Amino acid sequence: MTDALHTSALKSLPLLARGKVRDNYAVGDDRILMVASDRISAFDVIMGQPIPGKGKLLTQLSLWWFDKLGPQGLNICPIHLTGDAPESVVSADEVPQIEGRSMLVQRLQPIPVEAVVRGYLAGSGWKEYQDSRSVCGVPLPEGLQNASKLPEPIYTPAAKAAVGEHDENITYERTVEMVGADIAAQIRDKAIALYKAAAEIALAKGIIIADTKFEFGLDRNGTVVLMDEVLTPDSSRYWPADGYAVGSNPPSYDKQFLRDWLETAKVNGQPWDKAPPAPRLPKEVIENTAAKYQEALTRLLG
Repeated sequence: MTDALHTSALKSLPLLARGKVRDNYAVGDDRILMVASDRISAFDVIMGQPIPGKGKLLTQLSLWWFDKLGPQGLNICPIHLTGDAPESVVSADEVPQIEGRSMLVQRLQPIPVEAVVRGYLAGSGWKEYQDSRSVCGVPLPEGLQNASKLPEPIYTPAAKAAVGEHDENITYERTVEMVGADIAAQIRDKAIALYKAAAEIALAKGIIIADTKFEFGLDRNGTVVLMDEVLTPDSSRYWPADGYAVGSNPPSYDKQFLRDWLETAKVNGQPWDKAPPAPRLPKEVIENTAAKYQEALTRLLG
């Protein structure tokens, strides 16, 4: 197992922010060094122990998808990668901290909308459908079951929350109020196009992408640019196609294994209340979670 990085500690660049997984450093006023740590969160709480290898795996997967979907591939949307080597902007002694787990990207104005696209009925969407025959205000036909493929992918945006807070599901009309009709339509249309293309690529590799979320920003010219990570097990629900059956929860390559364990975990003899601090993770939970992430990478990249 590789050495794990819970928190980066670069001295050569100013720290802009620490998210649930990534540490962002300023490189001048026009670029950002994004370092993917091995932190993992569940129920919007960051766990105390890292998952070894996770940050490098997320970075490798994101770069692969950016290559497939961006200007070098299907050219669905501009992407935030600069093409510059991350190692070129840190001191020599800091290279081991960032090697293989970082991206040097354009500094954009983030659009405060999580662009969520769902191709299948799963998780909270399935629960909501049972109550209202809709998901996030989008009406759906009768007769769907847990894990049903939707007639067409649906766009169910969320308002991006601060670290530790829950993203709030919002209507498309609310996104228009937040960012204007033109940008709201662009991120919806680009998100659906990205999802459809990615779902087709993944299915050919034996993986169903049930749902995912994208993040976009604006460059200095006002162009909508795909940013952050894309289509990783952290931002997507990955199912093995050979384990898929309508009516039941398919096995997954994401954090579900960790979430399931946390549902039964206890702190001081009481069920965990899903607030910090998180329970200490047993060795087998860390290893099994790492193995799930690795299996997704192996299936996709071969």
